[in-house]
Amino acid sequence: MWPQMLPALALLPVLVLLYLWILRRRRRATVRLASVAIVKQALGRGPGWRRHVPPALMALALAALLLALARPTATLTLPMAERTIILAMDVSGSMRAEDVKPNRLVAAQEAARAFVESLPREVRVGVVSFAGTAAVVQAPTTSRDDVLAAIERFQLQRGTAIGSGIVLSLATIFPNAGIDIQQVTGQRAMPRMLGDPEKKTDFTPVPVGSYGSAAMILLTDGQRTTGPDPIDAAKMAADRGIRVYTVGIGTTKGEIIGFEGWSMRVRLDEDTLKQIAQMTMGEYFYAGTAEDLKKVYQSLGSRMVVERKETEITALFAGVGALLALLASGLSLWWFGRVA
Repeated sequence: MWPQMLPALALLPVLVLLYLWILRRRRRATVRLASVAIVKQALGRGPGWRRHVPPALMALALAALLLALARPTATLTLPMAERTIILAMDVSGSMRAEDVKPNRLVAAQEAARAFVESLPREVRVGVVSFAGTAAVVQAPTTSRDDVLAAIERFQLQRGTAIGSGIVLSLATIFPNAGIDIQQVTGQRAMPRMLGDPEKKTDFTPVPVGSYGSAAMILLTDGQRTTGPDPIDAAKMAADRGIRVYTVGIGTTKGEIIGFEGWSMRVRLDEDTLKQIAQMTMGEYFYAGTAEDLKKVYQSLGSRMVVERKETEITALFAGVGALLALLASGLSLWWFGRVA
C-alpha cells in the first residue's frame, strides 16, 4: 500500500558490505605471531560459523521490518459467514425432454441434491421454482432434509418466466425490501390490516457483486415466454449486489418434445443467461449431459462457500522481524555472552 517505502530495502546490501568490511579490517588488525599453535591454544576452537548466524538473522529481521513499512497486502480465501444460497430452478414442461438422461428435470434434481448435501451445515439454502409463474418451494434454511424434500416436490408446468424466478429469489433474500412480487407469483396481494401503514423502504444501489452474504444459482433449459424481462430482473439483482450464477441445461439447437397432447420445440437461450451472469458478476455454465451438470454443481459448491478478501498483513511482517531480532540477540548472548 506504500510502495514508496520499498527502496529502503537497498540498505540491506549496504549493511552486508559494511559487515564484510569490518571482518576484513579485523583480520588485518590481528597481531602477527611466530607460531600458529600459540594462537590456537589462546583462542581454543573459536566461534567458527556461529559468528555469522546472529548478523544474518538480524539482516533478515531488518528486511522483514522494511517490508512492513511498505504495508504489504495479500488476497486470502476465507470461509463465508452467514451465507444464503437460493436455487432458482426451471420446472417448465420442456424439462421433461430426454436429451439429458433420464430427463432434464431428474438430472437437475439429482445434481441439486448432491450440491445441497456437499454444502457446510451453516449455509442456508432456499429453493424457488419457476414456470409460468414463480413460487418459493422452500424458504432459506439450514435443514438439509427440508431442502431435499422441496426439490423432490417439483411439478412441471407450462411457460418459462426466467425473470420471475430472479425477482422472487431477490424477494426471498431481502424479505423486508418491499420488492413487488404480485406479478411474478400470479397471486393477488393480501389486504393490509386497518391502521397498518404501508412500509416504504428507500433503496440505494450498491456496487455490483458486493453483497457477500447471499448468491443465486439459476438453472433453466429454455427461453423466456412470459413474465418480466430477465435482463430487467438481472438489473435488480446487480443493483443489490447479488451475484447470479446461471446454468444452462439441454441443447442450444433445440429439441422437439410432446406435452399433454401437443408438441413444441425448446431451445436454450445461452445469450440471455450469459448476459445475466455478466451483469451481476456471476458466471455462466453449460451442462449438455447429466454428468456435466453434476460437475457444474461441484464447481459451484467450491465457489459458493468461500470469499476472497484483500487484507493488509503488515503485522505479520513486523512480527516476523521482531522474532528474528530476538532470536539473533538470544543466540549472540548464549554463544558469546554479549549482543554483537
